[in-house]
Amino acid sequence: MKLSVIIVNYNVKHFLEQCLKSVFQATTDMSADIWVVDNNSVDGSVEMVKSLFPEVNLIANKDNVGFSTANNQAIKQSKGEYVLLLNPDTIVPENCFQKVLAFADSKPDLGGCGVHMVDGQGTFLPESKRGLPTPEVALYKMIGLNRIFPNSKKFGKYHLGYLDKHENHEVDILSGAYMLLRRSTLDQVGLLDETFFMYGEDIDLSYRITQGGWKNYYFSGTQIIHYKGESTKKLSTNYVRVFYKAMVIFAEKHYSGSNQRLFKLFINTAIYARAALAVASNLVKRFWQPVVEMVLIFCSLLLLKDYWEEHIKFIKSYPKEMLTIHLPYYTLVWLVTMWFNGSYNTPYNFSKLVRSIGIGALAILIIYGLLPNDLHFSRGIILFGTLLVSAVLLVWRTLLHFITFKTLDFSQRYNTKSILVGEETKWNQVIDLLKSYNRNYQQIGFVTDTKSNSAQWLGNRNQLKEIIKIYSINEVIFSNESISTEETMRLMTDIGPRVNYYTIPADSNFVIGSHSKNANGLYFGEQIELNLSKQEYRSQKRAFDILTALAVIILAPLALIFGKSRKWLSNSVSVLRGAKTWVGYASNLENLPKLKPGVYTTDYELKEQNTKFQENLDLLYAKNYAIGMDIRAMLG
Repeated sequence: MKLSVIIVNYNVKHFLEQCLKSVFQATTDMSADIWVVDNNSVDGSVEMVKSLFPEVNLIANKDNVGFSTANNQAIKQSKGEYVLLLNPDTIVPENCFQKVLAFADSKPDLGGCGVHMVDGQGTFLPESKRGLPTPEVALYKMIGLNRIFPNSKKFGKYHLGYLDKHENHEVDILSGAYMLLRRSTLDQVGLLDETFFMYGEDIDLSYRITQGGWKNYYFSGTQIIHYKGESTKKLSTNYVRVFYKAMVIFAEKHYSGSNQRLFKLFINTAIYARAALAVASNLVKRFWQPVVEMVLIFCSLLLLKDYWEEHIKFIKSYPKEMLTIHLPYYTLVWLVTMWFNGSYNTPYNFSKLVRSIGIGALAILIIYGLLPNDLHFSRGIILFGTLLVSAVLLVWRTLLHFITFKTLDFSQRYNTKSILVGEETKWNQVIDLLKSYNRNYQQIGFVTDTKSNSAQWLGNRNQLKEIIKIYSINEVIFSNESISTEETMRLMTDIGPRVNYYTIPADSNFVIGSHSKNANGLYFGEQIELNLSKQEYRSQKRAFDILTALAVIILAPLALIFGKSRKWLSNSVSVLRGAKTWVGYASNLENLPKLKPGVYTTDYELKEQNTKFQENLDLLYAKNYAIGMDIRAMLG
């Protein structure tokens, strides 16, 4: 057996399917065994592999045992002269394995080998070749000198930026996304260190390979696509914690004395710095617009108050409570209603914005009416404030739209001009699929070397760059049924990252792509629009849960009178804590928006359990969710 390909999967079913299809194409003319180790995925990955790829050697773990342990499980059972550790969110070209194995055979001292990797936009991934993270190299990376001077032999050692990516080189560290290993090398230096749960295991094994007298190589003669579709993100606190913990393990294992202490100091400093950056970045992304609009609303009301005092009421000033109580709660109520009504999810939906402000105004008037008489200052400021706030926010969001999209045509904000590199029949299949994700999708046409009389045929592949320019295309979809992976990557590299790229695997009804090397891969499949997938409906459901639970607790004496209401009281605390929701799903149907266990379930009207009915009820509940459905379930 020449090659064993090992893929560890965790909840990336569609990426795995595309990866396996490319692997089977690349192993057509060689003796190879293919292994998938699934770490207890819940997205149907195991069932997909069993159904579509019965030839695969499948190991289905009952727990997530980590990357190292999972790979070792398959390595111990595989038979290949070479072992390839491959990420599931990758695509390999048809001749990839032949080229890299020929190179490996020509280098008797080769212990491990990596290749030229590009992201979903065709951009070179610098982690394709890396240097050993010594304390000095780690310091330069942490303070950003490697980014400022990427080609420097002193500061750019982490990604070896001074080495030409188009030439073969000896390197220190290989990437676990594509890591070819000689079996005899593994027999000598050992398998992956299972102390590393995720991240760092590739660095550790690469280092042990060189310490064992072997060499690691970067091979530029072939390319692969690495979508980076894994679930952890570089700006998440979880990534920071797991990655840098792995670096500490590496330092404790391989460094000693002052080097170990210095390295651990850098690592621990980086943990806190990156964690703080991750938290700050996420907070800014999520809340910057509400904060800006809070200031706009408050300042608008403050100016209105000053005008009202001077020109309407003819008084010197309102009591201080106008400034300390009224204006702050007016502002807060409008922010809350906009948030829960989904105005920040669709910031350029002006009808939703105006509706949110109107609902907020009604809430403000109700609160105003409940205040003591000595705090009743002016309903006029509320009414005219509603108009003023509406006008200010409409102008602000129009300006924001113009800055973001460089146009005042609001129909263009999600405008996507797409072409397919593939046959007309495939293009017709994906039109409805793409429209379901974006109502402003424009399917311009298809590009194929087979001339067609269809009005949608735009030309052949050699004219692709010109077609993109003429039609202002911002999305190109490659059909694997019509164009090889190698040709796809060549075109991506030639055109560059000015457009978004997607691929449609052969015999599949989904589209996969990625917009940057730091972003997770994107998946588009057949879609049913579900209300519970939208933040505004999830916020409404959570608000209903909280308010109802509070009402039940406040009205506890009355609730105890009614036997059925005792169930509400006993579960109110769990609902308040977020451990439960009042109404949840009746089945375990996959791909529905996640909900906490329900006190009541959607099948409350069924006389006896029926799995099919329960699944249909759950789907209808998620698709058409409204608060009234929860009320009916609780009272039913």
